[in-house]
Amino acid sequence: GVITEVEKHQVKATDQHLMLALSFSGQTSNENKALHTEIEESKKEIEELKLTIQQLHQDNQRLKEEITPLVKSVTKDMKKKLVTLTERLINLERMVEHQPKREVLEKQEQAISSLKDDIKVSQEQITQLERAGPQGGRSQALVPQDVKNQLKTNEKQMAIQDIRLAELDLRFQVLETASYDGILMWKIRDYYRRKQEAKSGRTLSLYSQPFYTSRTGYKMCARVYLNGDGMGKGTHLSLFFVVMRGEYDALLPWPFQQKVSLMLLDQETFRRHVCDTFQPDTTSSSFKRPTTEMNVATGCPLFISHSVLETKTYLNDDTIFIKVKVDSTNIPVP
Repeated sequence: GVITEVEKHQVKATDQHLMLALSFSGQTSNENKALHTEIEESKKEIEELKLTIQQLHQDNQRLKEEITPLVKSVTKDMKKKLVTLTERLINLERMVEHQPKREVLEKQEQAISSLKDDIKVSQEQITQLERAGPQGGRSQALVPQDVKNQLKTNEKQMAIQDIRLAELDLRFQVLETASYDGILMWKIRDYYRRKQEAKSGRTLSLYSQPFYTSRTGYKMCARVYLNGDGMGKGTHLSLFFVVMRGEYDALLPWPFQQKVSLMLLDQETFRRHVCDTFQPDTTSSSFKRPTTEMNVATGCPLFISHSVLETKTYLNDDTIFIKVKVDSTNIPVP
């Protein structure tokens, strides 16, 4: 009886079984489709990731290729500059050895010692840059931005050292060229650049190194406006004479009354020097005993026109020579 019932059920439910089978088959097929789609999308993502990684590798390689020559180039330039700075430092040290031991020179020696330390630091940084450049090991390699920052830091330090050495050079120039016979010989290089700086308002005037009528005499200097001053602005070179506060002013007669000659030297025939001579106006504040570092300058706003000055007679190799002669006779010697 049971078998007959089962057989009856199989016959009756055949359609239902077929529908169930088809339904299950359809469900499985849909799941397979979804899985297949998911796999395809994953594959696509993997390919995109591969491309991204490849692009990153290329970018990294390009950065390495850009930074490597940059590091080499800047390191080479810095080494050259270090050699130059070191040579100048050696020259300055030699100059110190040959100068009398004064307080000012002891300060110079301290500055030189400080510069030596700076140069040593720069040398160490260059070595570090070479060792830890883009080609270095992963643990010590500097990333490109770090390299750029390091280069900027080094360049700044080198520039500061250069400025400090230039200042030392200037101080020694003042000491070396100090004249004690009342005659100033002033060589002004880079005329056109300095004139342009005067035009732009960056550096309106230049002061010469101080000079003296004797070791215990008046202290003086010259002041020049390459692009002119007052009536001469834009058309002439203006040249002035300045009485400065000196160590021995208390022992000298005042007001200052020595004859002064301002000159621009002829570099071609040596015969056509431009010269203006004047006797000080003893009522002018320019010639009283100085109470500040220097008195008000006095001289010639229209000393020489640019059209005459800027010829091979007075301007040669972008350089001019100014001479100031002060009569140093009849000054009581302390």
